[in-house]
Amino acid sequence: MGWTGLQNGTLLRAAEKDFDTFVTVDRNLSAQQNLSAYALAVVVLRSPSNRLKDLRLLVPDLLATLADAPAGLATFIDPAHR
Repeated sequence: MGWTGLQNGTLLRAAEKDFDTFVTVDRNLSAQQNLSAYALAVVVLRSPSNRLKDLRLLVPDLLATLADAPAGLATFIDPAHR
C-alpha cells in the first residue's frame, strides 16, 4: 500500500479511504487519537503478544466482530473476556 512510515492519524486517514475497519494490536491508539474523526471502525486485539500463535486465537472473535464494528469507535477483542 506504500504506507511504510505512516503513523497515527496519517495512517488512519489513509486507511479510511480504502477500508471499513482498521485492525491493530496498539492498545493506546484509542487514547491517542480521536477515533470519531474517522469513517473507520477500529478493532484492537488484546493479546499476550503480537506473535501469530497468540493472534490466531482471536481470529474467530475478530471475524464475528467485523460486520458490526461501529465506525469512529474502538472495539476491543480480549481472550480473557470470552
